[in-house]
Amino acid sequence: MGQCASTCRDSSDSDQLGNENDSSPHRRKKQSRRGTSQSSVMKGSFFQSHHKELPEVHNNGTRKEDSSFLDKPKLSLLSESLHCGTIVPEYSKAKIEELFARYKDEQEDAILAEGMESFCNDLCVDPTEFVVLVLAWKFQAATMCKFTRKEFVNGCMELQADNIKAIQSQFPELVNEVRKEEKFKELYRFTFQFGLDSEGGQRSLPTEIAVALWRLIFTHNPPAILESWLRFLNSSPAIKGISRDTWNMFLNFSQVVGSDLTSYSEDEAWPSLFDAFVEWEMDCRKKAPNSAEKDCEQNVVTETDSQD
Repeated sequence: MGQCASTCRDSSDSDQLGNENDSSPHRRKKQSRRGTSQSSVMKGSFFQSHHKELPEVHNNGTRKEDSSFLDKPKLSLLSESLHCGTIVPEYSKAKIEELFARYKDEQEDAILAEGMESFCNDLCVDPTEFVVLVLAWKFQAATMCKFTRKEFVNGCMELQADNIKAIQSQFPELVNEVRKEEKFKELYRFTFQFGLDSEGGQRSLPTEIAVALWRLIFTHNPPAILESWLRFLNSSPAIKGISRDTWNMFLNFSQVVGSDLTSYSEDEAWPSLFDAFVEWEMDCRKKAPNSAEKDCEQNVVTETDSQD
């Protein structure tokens, strides 16, 4: 009994000593677990205190981007780009082709007069409106009342529009674009060619067509002498047509001579039709206001513009 007690005491003392010296493998495992747990707690405390998360890792070992960091700038840039107009909606060439087919002539691969009327109706515009002329310029149409497939498709792609609403939405921008001097000059020169019957070999605009196109092209900013000029043309039946040179030079002429024609000089190399107009207009202004228009209509120009 005493030996057993002594043995037990020795064993107990040995266990206590072993516990103190951490000589037991079982004890070392417990310490290892405790150390790992403490390390984890410390790491958690460290990252929590810095408000930062460890990056996620894909199965292939690459890091996942922190979406909370990247998404906000992307959204901000997207919003800013949309606001600045740098991002444009997508458009489909196939849809443009479908739109063309809706108005295409049954016999010819083009939109002709009937289809053009339907197209303008869907756009809620009159075919004689200024914006339709600008649209034709943007499409680089060769002939009035006609869009070829190439002109229509390329024009819509230029506008980045594949449906009626998208085309309508471009109208304000188109009109603003041609308010710039250089763009307006491009539109003005285009209008002469646009009015010609190119397929018939026409080289001069019939006077009645030229008058209508002058009224159209100067819808928003008519020169001071426009009405007098058109009245002169209408009252001169001998003037059968307007040449390209006369058409192109009238824009500069209307800007130079002013409303009172005092800046006009015979020494300038103007077409002879402009000389005849100035003489006719000055005669009208010398006469009494009440009879001026009637008397002016009796002054018939005998020279035709085709000679210029």
